[in-house]
Amino acid sequence: MKEDIIKIIDDDIGFEDITTNALIPPDIVIKGKVICKEDGVVAGVVLASTIFKEFSILPSISKHDSEKVIAGDIIMEVEGDARTIITIERTVLNLLMRMSGIATMTSKIVNQVKKINDNVIVAGTRKTTPGLQFFEKDAIRAGGGDTHRYRLDDCVLIKDNHIAVVGDVGRAVELAKKYASFTKKIEIEVENREDALKAARAGADIIMFDNMGPDEIINVLSALENAGLRDRILIEVSGGINPDNVVEYAKTGVDVISMGYITHSAQALDISLDVV
Repeated sequence: MKEDIIKIIDDDIGFEDITTNALIPPDIVIKGKVICKEDGVVAGVVLASTIFKEFSILPSISKHDSEKVIAGDIIMEVEGDARTIITIERTVLNLLMRMSGIATMTSKIVNQVKKINDNVIVAGTRKTTPGLQFFEKDAIRAGGGDTHRYRLDDCVLIKDNHIAVVGDVGRAVELAKKYASFTKKIEIEVENREDALKAARAGADIIMFDNMGPDEIINVLSALENAGLRDRILIEVSGGINPDNVVEYAKTGVDVISMGYITHSAQALDISLDVV
């Protein structure tokens, strides 16, 4: 993973940082401060520190992952070769800003949901940036959310296109249970009451209600309860959920709310590196 990040930085530099090398003589040592310019929750500090160390820059951390920050807080200080610090600062800041933005958004939504039901899990989805999914998932955790799947091999998640090919919800669960190890949970995405009941009866561990409104969710949960199936499965909802409507979903009685919004729509937190 570290090698991937180093490659990202090397790709950004190319053969050289022309501007920095033209203006700054070699072997000048400077100090810098990484400063948060708005309130939020910080994430990516460990990653930023690791990158600086990899390039022989000494970091001193003031704010750790998951900590709340306010505008003006110093996240870390760095000391080392001037050319190196200025050359890599943009990539390091981009990662730090992106991860902190996700952590801040996640924290905001988790706080909204916990006011309604402290037992509801707020989770991410795989709507992440290719190549950065591990770091974006780590940012979700820093914000108090659940990472959900990192990769396709984490658990079985049967989606609509799988069902379209197989042809039946119950058959899809049956095939998954035969193929996957007992250590893997079986989750399936459904869009209506009938398929939810089929999935539960087939032995799914987790049922995801996809793109259902809160009223429909309540009705399907009631049907599962009446059939004696509710207590042995986790119910996840996903699709079209955002900060404006997440509270209504939290009120339905589901176990998990998964949201692509916290990764694909999170605004980066404003962070800068100032030479002192």
